[in-house]
Amino acid sequence: MTEGAERFHAATGDEDPSGLGRSGEDRATAVRRAMDGLRQIRKVMNPADGRPVSVPAEWERRQPLRAVALALEAAGISASALGPDGRRTTTGYRVSLIDGIVRVEWLGPPGSKAVLQQHQQLQHCMRALQDLGWQALEYRGARQHRWLEIEPPL
Repeated sequence: MTEGAERFHAATGDEDPSGLGRSGEDRATAVRRAMDGLRQIRKVMNPADGRPVSVPAEWERRQPLRAVALALEAAGISASALGPDGRRTTTGYRVSLIDGIVRVEWLGPPGSKAVLQQHQQLQHCMRALQDLGWQALEYRGARQHRWLEIEPPL
């Protein structure tokens, strides 16, 4: 990395968007480059038999939060965001790590009706992740809150 270069961070949905360092076309370019890098990692690190780019590489398995967030952002799915006061400002995905398992939720600010979009949007997230070889299951908890649990295949 060159001096002064910014380190790329995929959006997890828990950031202030200004903290991601880039916006607009610059951000889209950075996401594409990161995803291209991830595909290269898969080509190099995955075994030659089968389709090496179709399953998560060891790097992704060690850093599933970052890998899942990158996959969702690269798929063009909007991330949620937090304002400077810590309150949710936009509707979108949120990726978190709970007890070693990646969880994807669809959240929005109060009054955004994000709960009405949860199932449809989580299905969209699920398809994007499955296309990259991740296993995803949808759960429903108290008050009809839905989320995905994401794991690499065995």
